Amino acid sequence: MRKFLKWFAIIVLVLVAALFAWGYAPDIPAKELRAKYANAESEFVDLGDGLTVHLRDEGPKDAPALILLHGSNASLHTWQQWVDRLGKDYRIIRYDQPGHGLTGPHPKDDYTAKAFVDVVDQVAKNRGLTKFYLGGNSMGGWVTHEYAKAHPEKLQGIILVDAGGAPDSQPKSLPVGFRIARMPVLNQLARIITPRSMVEKSLRQSVSNAAVVTPTEVDEYWELLRHPGNREATGKRFALYSSRNTQTAVSDATRKVPALIMWGDEDKLIPVDAAKWFQSTYTGNVTHIYNGIGHMPMEESADKSAEDVRNWLKVRTSALAD
Repeated sequence: MRKFLKWFAIIVLVLVAALFAWGYAPDIPAKELRAKYANAESEFVDLGDGLTVHLRDEGPKDAPALILLHGSNASLHTWQQWVDRLGKDYRIIRYDQPGHGLTGPHPKDDYTAKAFVDVVDQVAKNRGLTKFYLGGNSMGGWVTHEYAKAHPEKLQGIILVDAGGAPDSQPKSLPVGFRIARMPVLNQLARIITPRSMVEKSLRQSVSNAAVVTPTEVDEYWELLRHPGNREATGKRFALYSSRNTQTAVSDATRKVPALIMWGDEDKLIPVDAAKWFQSTYTGNVTHIYNGIGHMPMEESADKSAEDVRNWLKVRTSALAD
């Protein structure tokens, strides 16, 4: 028995050593990440109660304002293609949501729907906005929908890009990183063992246009995930996913919020069928389905998706002016 335990202990130690050699990735100091991923447009805005968000506010300040929310484990960088194409004509505000990017973890570890909605509201107030457009991809789309439920009177319209939040919307397959984040033991190890190859595989599993998964983008996701506290925040967010109450009543005021619904027809994470639920929820919707595109149309089909946003905003702006 002693001999067995001895060999068992040796095998365990070898496996642990191999695991660390394969994927040990310590946190990167926030100062170092800011030096690399912040730029001249970056602001670090104190919203109170210990929360400071990394934010960029670009475009003409007197133009229609659009706040954009990134998805899970992404950052404000995911909207760069739209900013490049729309930023001369529209005011585009994007920020790293709590638990992501250069914002880092929420000081109260609060990753509930209400907490994310409150941050949107605080950012809007900080920017002096009383009426604005709000858009989001994936988790950001879920927050957008939750904000529309809470504050429809503040919205000129919403943009839902492969949005989370539709009830009974089961993924066809989860990227490996998402699967690990849902596993109680492995998600603890993922706080220090996060190989770059896993991040790259997760990104490739999320898109159909693999050309957008560049080495630079993989490094960006991998390194920002290693901002102190972000990996722990990921585990806490995923632990709350099962308690999301997306089937609460939607008011008539929310239903009347103009909605632009955009979806990749090959999205395996949030299947295109989920778009139908949003179509039935928002009565004044315009919907675009992108053939051969996965979970991130704003990157995978940047020209077409940005043009669709531009056209929709033109119609909405004209309607508001009448």
